[in-house]
Parts: sequence; C-alpha cells; structure tokens
Amino acid sequence: MNRSEHIPNLTLHDGYAIPALGFGTYRLNGHLGVQTMQRALAHGYRMLDSAFNYENEGAVGQAARLSGLQRDELFITSKLPGRHHAYDKAIVTIEESLYRAQLNYFDLYLIHWPNPNQGLYVEAWQALIDAQKKGQIKSIGVSNFLPEHIEVLKKETGIIPVINQIELHPYFNQAEQCAYHQQHGILTMAWSPLGRARDVFQDAVLQEIAQQIGKSVAQVILRWQIQLGVIPIPKASSDENQLANKAIFQFELSDEQMQQINALTRSNGRLKNQDPAVYEEF
Repeated sequence: MNRSEHIPNLTLHDGYAIPALGFGTYRLNGHLGVQTMQRALAHGYRMLDSAFNYENEGAVGQAARLSGLQRDELFITSKLPGRHHAYDKAIVTIEESLYRAQLNYFDLYLIHWPNPNQGLYVEAWQALIDAQKKGQIKSIGVSNFLPEHIEVLKKETGIIPVINQIELHPYFNQAEQCAYHQQHGILTMAWSPLGRARDVFQDAVLQEIAQQIGKSVAQVILRWQIQLGVIPIPKASSDENQLANKAIFQFELSDEQMQQINALTRSNGRLKNQDPAVYEEF
C-alpha cells in the first residue's frame, strides 16, 4: 500500500479530468473532519466530495489549504440543496458555497436531488450553467437524477450533466441507469458505495470472492465499481482503511466474479427507500 500510488483520472465529456476514486466527506465536520480529510490528501486522494447540506464546505476548504497541494492538483465537489432550486436562490447558494470553502471555483457542482414535486430543477440547472460561464464552477452535474429528469434538462437547456452521482452498491447495481449514462457520455459516481448498511460485508458471495483473491470485502466492492466504470467515493476515517480503499488499482476481478456480484442486486435494493421519483430533499 504505497502512499504515493497514483489514482488514475477519467475524462468528463466537457474535457476536464476527474479522479477515478474520490473521498466522501459526509459527517466529516470541524477540526476532526479537517484532520481526517488532510490525512486522506496525504495518502494520495485528490477528490473531496462535499455538499451545502453537509455543512462542511468550510472544513473541506481548510483541509485543501493545509494540504500543501496546489489548487489545480485538487478536485473539489459540492452540491446545491433542494430548498435553493429557484434560480436566484441557486445563484446565491453557489456563491455562498465558495465563500464557505474560501475557494475561487469548484471543480464540480451538482444538484443534490431533483425534487420533481417542486418542479424547479431546470431553474437550478440553468443557475449551474450560468455559474459555469462565470468561472465559478468548472464542471456541472447532478445527483440522484433519473433518466426522465436528465431528458428534461437536455430538452430545456441543451446541456447534459457530466456526472450523475447515485446510490450504487452490490444490492443495488443500477444497471439500467448506468447504461443510460453510458449512452449519453455521463459518468456514474456512487454514493454509499459500500452500502452504508454493514450487512453487505457479511454477504457470503462477497466474502467468498474476497477470500479467493486475498482482499477485503470493501476492496472487492470498490474494485467491482471501478470495473463497471463507476467512480466510488468511500469515506474512511482510519489510515488503514483510507490506504486499503485506494489499493484497488492493484488487482482485477474476473468476468465470473463481476457477474456473481451483479447477481446480488435487488429490485428494492435502496438502503433508505430514497426513490428520486418521489423523494424530496431540502
């Protein structure tokens, strides 16, 4: 587990590069959160994934400043909350996100949830497009959008997101959604890539594969996502787990192992029943 081992980059359809593995920052707040993120950056992570609603954009910015890395070596993401979808609110929120983080720009900014019942996500998307034109955001994307929502963005604005960050883990592999993304040149990013719920770590199939190749179940899951072309953003507090999660570029799963993991998916696999067609996040 070499600390300097490089995380490869993928190319977004707007031409910018993005690390193939990120670091999740949900619930990493205050001084302890900054320290955890600093250690991740020291271990070679370059992407920090945040959100306005995580209330830690300030901690992310502080970790970035203390890292000693140049700004262009880092890839920092944040997300627009549901209550600020109206165009004018969205514009101000993006500015507030930057002020909180004390950054001049975000590498990627996402709409956190479509909140279709509010019907304002096209306004929010237009705000992201305009913030991108002002240089406040390099790449713009979405999170938890279904194909039907992305089709509306395409129809109304002509601009397709570069990324859709969605729930994706062995019990919910999102094969159809990922196929749609691939057709449209959208990269898939996985939140809760290890399934939050620890029961996935007890899964007999995953344990068997881990034993076969001498890796941990977490490494098997993350490697499965990498081979699917998905960008996982696991959170890890310990040095050991941060390094282990990053060591997934040193081995491969066989086609058969990939199929075995894909077979674990469930139609009702969402961890908290957060269906973007109806779920509202504010």
